[in-house]
Amino acid sequence: MRNRRREMEIALETPARLRAVPAAAEAQPVPAEQASDTELLVRVAARDREAFEVLYRRYMRSVFGLALQRLRERQRAEDATQETFAAVWRSAGSYKPERGPAAPWLYAIARNAVVDRLRARDDMPVEPPDMTSDEPGPAERAESSYVSWRVHRALETLPVREREVVELAYWSGLSQSEVASFLDIPLGTVKTRTRSALAHLADVLEGDLA
Repeated sequence: MRNRRREMEIALETPARLRAVPAAAEAQPVPAEQASDTELLVRVAARDREAFEVLYRRYMRSVFGLALQRLRERQRAEDATQETFAAVWRSAGSYKPERGPAAPWLYAIARNAVVDRLRARDDMPVEPPDMTSDEPGPAERAESSYVSWRVHRALETLPVREREVVELAYWSGLSQSEVASFLDIPLGTVKTRTRSALAHLADVLEGDLA
């Protein structure tokens, strides 16, 4: 009886936060296939190969489409895509979730890979000197960056199949027919997914970008 009373006293004296929680009750990590892009990048930074493979499958087609549209050569586009994901694996630790969603970070790497190959082309035209710059000013760049960030954030809320259709059109400039050919799906499916995606994005962004 005395021992039992002592056990109760010790339990009452122990702060609640120090009382052991059964291992089975601990939160289990979300499966990689169900994780957000941000969660996947954080896992890739910790050298999670499964997370990297899922991220690769999500973005490979749209990154390749972007590269192909800019470079106009399949081999160069494939090289740019490969370099993009190699850079993602190497540099995932530099991604900071608090600075914005994962998609703009990943596409910035893709654009850099494409630009590197454009610069390497012997026939790249040289910009004439002493011309008035058409580059936007600081205010325009800030506004453009905010809009891009909000669009990317909204895109992350779309189902993967709808998101890839929009991204191919938005980032790669592909027509709906080209998207259908690229994804090997019917044109009607592309149109249906596009309408659904745009309706969802309109709801998400309503009043925010006015």
